[in-house]
Amino acid sequence: MAQKILVVDDEESLAQFVCRALRQQGYKTVCAYDGDNALSLVYEEMPDLVILDLMLPLMDGWEICRRVKSDEETRHIPILMLTARSSAEDVVQGLDLGADDYMRKPFPLDELLARVRVLLRRSQGPADTKKVIEDRDFKLDTVEKEVWLRGSIIDLSPTEYSILEVLARRMGHTVSRDELLRKIWGLGSCDTRTVDVHMSRLRRKLDDGKKPTLSAQTLRGRGYRLTWEEGE
Repeated sequence: MAQKILVVDDEESLAQFVCRALRQQGYKTVCAYDGDNALSLVYEEMPDLVILDLMLPLMDGWEICRRVKSDEETRHIPILMLTARSSAEDVVQGLDLGADDYMRKPFPLDELLARVRVLLRRSQGPADTKKVIEDRDFKLDTVEKEVWLRGSIIDLSPTEYSILEVLARRMGHTVSRDELLRKIWGLGSCDTRTVDVHMSRLRRKLDDGKKPTLSAQTLRGRGYRLTWEEGE
């Protein structure tokens, strides 16, 4: 069955252009041109992915993202923000609300399609055959997509979970930036701020104030590593 994508943009010509390109790739598409209709269509259609503009009439994209990601019924749906807004604050706000990826207008169509494929592939589950990853008091279930630390479940966004799974499979070893970008976004390049925001949020969520600390480290010029820090 073809996967369904909801495209939300108040520029009807742009929304229809994106929908046509997606249909040519074999996806089903639904278009919305304002926030109220978009939110209604999320629940009516239950799409596999939402491509969401920020500046919308009636309800902006941030509010739509917040509502979708705060509802257990819909929080699993990946959201790709596609917008002309490009400040660091906009990126941070969108990702803080649970958006899974962020692209700026104007955008290369090939890159948009690549990111769509990656987000849909990630939402279908991991290709690796190892179902549970455990190390000391850390446990990651790749089937349920749940993470526990010292017996407590950690609430992660889909992208945070995907980053953590990549790092956890190489516990204690460095994952290069290029490898992380390729596995999470399917690209050799990505907005640095997007990666930094996700890593910062992941570090905060893993820090429960106890020792040893499970740390998602950024190694400048080398990549990223998940490791235990013993402390004092």
